[in-house]
Amino acid sequence: MKYLIPILPLITGFLLDAIVGDPYNIPHPVRAIGNLIKHMEDFVQKRFNDLKVGGVFLALSVIAISTIIPAVLLFLCYKLHTALGVAAESVLCCYMLAARNLRDESMKVCRAAESGDTEKARAAVSMIVGRDTAVLDRDGIIRAAVETVAENTSDGVTAPLFFMGLGGAAGAFFYKAVNTMDSMIGYKNERYAELGFFAARLDDLLNYIPSRLTALFMAAVCPALGMDGKNAYRIWKRDRRRHDSPNSAQTESACAGALHLRLAGDAWYFGELHKKPYIGDNDRPIEPADIRRANRLMYASSALMLVIVCAFRALVFGGLNL
Repeated sequence: MKYLIPILPLITGFLLDAIVGDPYNIPHPVRAIGNLIKHMEDFVQKRFNDLKVGGVFLALSVIAISTIIPAVLLFLCYKLHTALGVAAESVLCCYMLAARNLRDESMKVCRAAESGDTEKARAAVSMIVGRDTAVLDRDGIIRAAVETVAENTSDGVTAPLFFMGLGGAAGAFFYKAVNTMDSMIGYKNERYAELGFFAARLDDLLNYIPSRLTALFMAAVCPALGMDGKNAYRIWKRDRRRHDSPNSAQTESACAGALHLRLAGDAWYFGELHKKPYIGDNDRPIEPADIRRANRLMYASSALMLVIVCAFRALVFGGLNL
């Protein structure tokens, strides 16, 4: 039993996310973290003349609040009863994972594209990507969905699992606080270049290992999925640095190689064209079914990450009674 307690919340949380996902009509901790970031941003903009210093204050405050609250909650639950602690941590772990929602939203694009309804597919993909979708043709819409699944396999699933392995649900909350700050204020524009600098660099640091592990896991699971693991590894080695972010191209390049697709390239954001290199080789035309394949790759690599982090937690927190 001592080996099971540290890993049961992770396994249960993973399964809950796969089966239920995140219901849209109930409060979500990540939305609460987002609201906290907004309030802290308003405070810092008013009180700090040096926005870089204010950005550090904002980041550390958000991280502390977002991590301490679930840690204290879980401590109290485990004190009351181990079963209550496991149940509470399982739910919190489920909240920190986004595999089911990513699959559901991307499959809306897939089904619309398969039915020939390009405008419906465009509307669906606009809900999961940050780029301008009005300029995308059918293939561009499908490509955007595949890219989002590939990139968010790490941000939304395997990286939270990695930090669950280190610190349980509270560790995942720590990661999500940083990742959410990066998505909200980690932009290189006039408003956020200084304010979001610390959060963006911290997010790069936290994702450095999980993104690379996930890319390798993608290549490793390819044979079981009927995909090309050797090509996934080859394209990852070649193209993994073809993004401004040190981490974003890691999983995208592995996915491109596994599926023999060419991804990325130029994209429009807020009416402005951003020149970007391609990732992968144009071995064949992209098709809606590639969204399904990207989702299978996401789940298989995520399951492998789950196995690894559970083995680590069972050994360290179970075997050594830490």
